[in-house]
Amino acid sequence: MEKLWSPWRGKYIDSFKSKPEIEECVFCLERDGKIPEVDSMKCYQGENAFVMLNLYPYNNGHLMVVPNNHKSSFLDLNKDEAEEINDLLRKAISALDELIRPHGYNMGANLGKAAGAGIASHLHFHLVPRWTGDTNFMPVLGEIKVISQDLIDLRTKLTEEFRKSSA
Repeated sequence: MEKLWSPWRGKYIDSFKSKPEIEECVFCLERDGKIPEVDSMKCYQGENAFVMLNLYPYNNGHLMVVPNNHKSSFLDLNKDEAEEINDLLRKAISALDELIRPHGYNMGANLGKAAGAGIASHLHFHLVPRWTGDTNFMPVLGEIKVISQDLIDLRTKLTEEFRKSSA
């Protein structure tokens, strides 16, 4: 599949060049505030979980809800973590409905490498906004997916929506 030029990705990748042997989990780095704010995709930090934009989105507004604790198994979530993840998925849908008005969503998790998890060691849940007809000629014929929103701009707007819903 061909790729479109995305200069914002280069800034994120460059932020790790001085630390080429990072072995830490990107979700743990986000949780702990170790990603420079200008590059951070985190929109909301809760007591047991947080919300962040996917740096390599399948569609505009592709969010992930991530438990704070580094766990790979869904079965290892405690009741408080599971409840907060569910609550954050609901808040994320509400925020995206307000900001970008998708027609529907794909929601789920890839549990383990064999299931397609890119980061299998830290459980996370995907929320992908969808629009009627969002699979058009670009991905079908051109094998290119166009992401038409700036991630940092959307992160700023989502952060504000989460702030409003938590007040």
